[in-house]
Amino acid sequence: MPIMTRLFLILTIALLSACNNTEPSDNVAEEASESVATTATEVTIADAWVRENVPGQKVGAAYMTLNSPQKSELVYAEAVDAAGTVEIHSMTMNDGVMKMRMLEALTLEPNTPVTLAPGGFHLMLFDLKQPLQAGQEVSFRLCFKDEQGEITEQFITAPVKSQE
Repeated sequence: MPIMTRLFLILTIALLSACNNTEPSDNVAEEASESVATTATEVTIADAWVRENVPGQKVGAAYMTLNSPQKSELVYAEAVDAAGTVEIHSMTMNDGVMKMRMLEALTLEPNTPVTLAPGGFHLMLFDLKQPLQAGQEVSFRLCFKDEQGEITEQFITAPVKSQE
């Protein structure tokens, strides 16, 4: 396995361990671990919603506006009851070609709202456990990391809305 891939996996495991508030499983994760806080920076989350998907489709997308009082990063998201995994994505159009890529983190500058919306940043839901239908709700756990390395988790519920 290439060294960059191993490094990425080690850092991902360390962040997930910190966000899950579990004991690190090895020395590398232990060195990189952070504590989960419930009173650290509270990110304001507004206008959250999930796009209804086409039956049979195994992916979905969630959108919202995030606003932090201090510099922080969205480093992890999950929707355990709705999806196998959730990734932070960006989407851009270059010369008529859509490019979507996974982000390790989404930076939030102080008091500067970041909007996750169709055609831009969004949360991608993979391996949906059932179709997302208008009128349902999806619960999320979002983990934010501040400049001191402290992880804060927040829970939200977002309605599923029609694609129209």
